[in-house]
Amino acid sequence: MEASLDVVGVGNAIVDVISTVDDEFIVEHDLNRGSMTLIDADRATSLYAAMPPGIEASGGSAANTMAGLASLGSKASYLGKVRDDQLGEVFIHDLRAAGVGFDVQASSEGAPTARCLIQVTPDAERTMNTFLGISAFLSPDDIDESVVASAAITYCEGYLWDMDIAKEAIRGAMAVAADAGRTVSLTLSDAFCVDRHRAEWLDLISDKVDLLFANESEICSLFETDDFDLAAKEIASMAKISALTRSAAGSVVVANGEQIVVPAAPVDHVVDATGAGDLYASGFLHGLANGADLARCAELGGIAAGEIISHIGARPRVDLTDLI
Repeated sequence: MEASLDVVGVGNAIVDVISTVDDEFIVEHDLNRGSMTLIDADRATSLYAAMPPGIEASGGSAANTMAGLASLGSKASYLGKVRDDQLGEVFIHDLRAAGVGFDVQASSEGAPTARCLIQVTPDAERTMNTFLGISAFLSPDDIDESVVASAAITYCEGYLWDMDIAKEAIRGAMAVAADAGRTVSLTLSDAFCVDRHRAEWLDLISDKVDLLFANESEICSLFETDDFDLAAKEIASMAKISALTRSAAGSVVVANGEQIVVPAAPVDHVVDATGAGDLYASGFLHGLANGADLARCAELGGIAAGEIISHIGARPRVDLTDLI
């Protein structure tokens, strides 16, 4: 059956709170610079109170990718879990307003909607502190199998892998996609996620994943090496396609025993790296869903990432179709 959706994303439904801070703020609050750290409700409350005024907008890695896809003109939908609270309403409104399908019913019980407190330092690096709230409890019951089966590509977020029930949801979505003859994709999300789940993910990638997304630190962490070239060779025998980003050095696509090196899109000034990998995936998936060759997919990924790092926030500020 022909796919009616280009991509469905599965991930943590999170509202982002983004503030610009100096380096002293990172040190003073003992933050893990440049990485994503999971925090509890008390830490979320105290850190939020300490942060200077900023931007609040719906986020979440896979949700950002779906918003980017919609901006590119692809048909995208999203599966994630929110509470029926204020931030839950913000998340639903923002995603639908971006043109992404989102039909998961907000929960009337459980933890609050998730939020990610993001500190952006003068070097444009982002430090993320995430209270996962109810998003981490995405369950197999929240996965609409008809939506997954109707999408050409199912894109799963590695950040969601920290809870057993969410793992079941991801595995279930991957199984539905595979049974329908669709493409299964996974993003490794963060090097610390890789450290926590390396053995499981190596098995998952070898057995279930057609398309892998990772940045340089994540793919090196997966194979416990500092040598990117070695890591790229190792992944070649696992996923059918691996799209590996290297910041200013562009990206490398590994497929069919070959490596395709694509330079980064030119950017006048990097303001905030938040969402760069998410939007790279948007461009790449858009190209793949529309039959582009892999070099063009990577080029589109670079263009989308270049737009997102030119401003604060992880959602496009311009129509990405104008850029491509």
